[in-house]
Amino acid sequence: MSNKSNRSNPSNLQVLYEDNHIIVVNKRAGDIVQGDKTGDTPLSDVVKAYIKDKYNKPGNVYLGVVHRLDRPTTGLVLFAKTSKALPRLNKLFAEKKATKTYWALVKNTPPKQNDRLVHWLRKNPKNNKSTAFDREVEGSKKAILSYSVLKSLDNFVLLHINLETGRHHQIRCQLSKIGCPIKGDLKYGFSRSNKDASISLHARTLEFIHPVKKETISITAPVPSDSLWQACEA
Repeated sequence: MSNKSNRSNPSNLQVLYEDNHIIVVNKRAGDIVQGDKTGDTPLSDVVKAYIKDKYNKPGNVYLGVVHRLDRPTTGLVLFAKTSKALPRLNKLFAEKKATKTYWALVKNTPPKQNDRLVHWLRKNPKNNKSTAFDREVEGSKKAILSYSVLKSLDNFVLLHINLETGRHHQIRCQLSKIGCPIKGDLKYGFSRSNKDASISLHARTLEFIHPVKKETISITAPVPSDSLWQACEA
């Protein structure tokens, strides 16, 4: 992505929820959640800079990464602002007590309006890609998701997705397996890339029990600003 300096500017951050213990932001395509070998500024650093600036904090800012999204995807990312909140949120996610839903724009209408997909995924670290199998094979892990068709657009179909497991590239891989690759996802069978190098997969909603207040938090991330995504919310 060419606008690296723009990305690392905390004033461009879209904060969806914030209190003393947690912060939820709407990730843009191309943002990496944590630092990697690219050396690009991660979203976690941008959030730290935002907190430091907003609250005029001296010294280092604490921020815990609770979960991640693939670089080309968009949507909700939750961070812990305190060392008290982080292990509680980690436990919540590990025990699958946080409910996440995704929206995906796919090519082709799936075989059924609603379905539960069960595959076995095997990751190849050499090309950072997973392959889906109909039965268990050596080195594979069981992957389960449910989808429903929300809307049919001119050339694409909008799916609502619930994950039961959290495997590498799970949504991308399983949808490709049933002949419905995600728009822009060259790695999993779509014919051409999106202009901004994104894929049309969006972490749409997140619901969980607050790690300190113990109340239910429910957040929805607005879709990206391009016309196709906007048509999904219309």
